[in-house]
Amino acid sequence: MGVIENALERLRRSGTRPDITGLRQQAVAVESWQTAEAPTVIPTRAIALDRPRLRAAGYLPEVGQELRFADYYRQVKRPIIERALAGGASANQRLILVTSSLPEEGKTFTAFNLALSMARERDISVLLIDADFAKAQISRVLGVHEEPGLLDAVADNSVDIESLILGTAAKGLDILPSGRFFGGAAELVASARMAEIATRLVARNPRRLVLFDSAPVLVSSETRALKQLPGQIILVARSGVTPRRALQDTIAQLDNKKLQGLVLNNAYAKTHSHYYGYSPSIGHEAGGDVL
Repeated sequence: MGVIENALERLRRSGTRPDITGLRQQAVAVESWQTAEAPTVIPTRAIALDRPRLRAAGYLPEVGQELRFADYYRQVKRPIIERALAGGASANQRLILVTSSLPEEGKTFTAFNLALSMARERDISVLLIDADFAKAQISRVLGVHEEPGLLDAVADNSVDIESLILGTAAKGLDILPSGRFFGGAAELVASARMAEIATRLVARNPRRLVLFDSAPVLVSSETRALKQLPGQIILVARSGVTPRRALQDTIAQLDNKKLQGLVLNNAYAKTHSHYYGYSPSIGHEAGGDVL
């Protein structure tokens, strides 16, 4: 039995159930927004994607590895997209949280490359949100960390979130910077205003998938608030680095109905056949204290 299955089984035996009251409230809010016709907003400003800089910063595969990684991310994205766009699916299934247990597990790499892969689909658009507010890694590497972003819109009810979205040179991919980070960010993320913004983002465009690159669960109060909003959660771990206990503690804090899979980085070091591993509902078996 894999590490995710083990953790979920302990939760079942203990009778612990995630609090999904907030999720139900969000679903009602999403449906109310879907009934109103709202035009799709096209970003008025586009930014370049400096691929050499992104690669040097560790957010794109090394030269010569692009095709291999493209195939891996096709496998990762397919069940996510199918669930998001399935007939009768609630709108919050198009809100997707990418997170990890601890820093340095490849979470932002995964979020960025997953967004790029999804954006290649012909019938959808992707909005990648930098929700790692303290570090703002995506915003910084793209040179937009001083731009207004998500936190600014949450803090100011008069700001239209769509006006802060930046287009990119990659067709189908838009970026929302993290915005100005200040004290009380966790309370902002937990607010009704944040829920309203998330609802608007998917209501404006029924073919838009929204990916949140969030901070690690175990070190961020903002992520513990943000995890109530999405309908799908992707958990990232690093083979040989992520402690088993940390992964188990993270899973215990997540709604297992939302948890869609584990992306295992650096699996190549053990299998010599796959650099990134993915399992839709189970973990990878590992001995010792780390994966």
